[in-house]
Amino acid sequence: MEPKKLTRSANKMLAGVCGGIAEYFDVDPTLIRVVYVLLSLFTAAFPGLLVYIILLILMPQPE
Repeated sequence: MEPKKLTRSANKMLAGVCGGIAEYFDVDPTLIRVVYVLLSLFTAAFPGLLVYIILLILMPQPE
């Protein structure tokens, strides 16, 4: 069996980062997006935005 790769998703709202994470863990993308927004709001938003930008740079496009 081929190992999973963490890539951005074609199921995207902005850049596909949350969708890619959802596909990797085999969960609903909406759940990941809601958790991301809640974490960003409760951690003063800046760290959440910074993490999203870093993941956007590091996660490759899907093949």
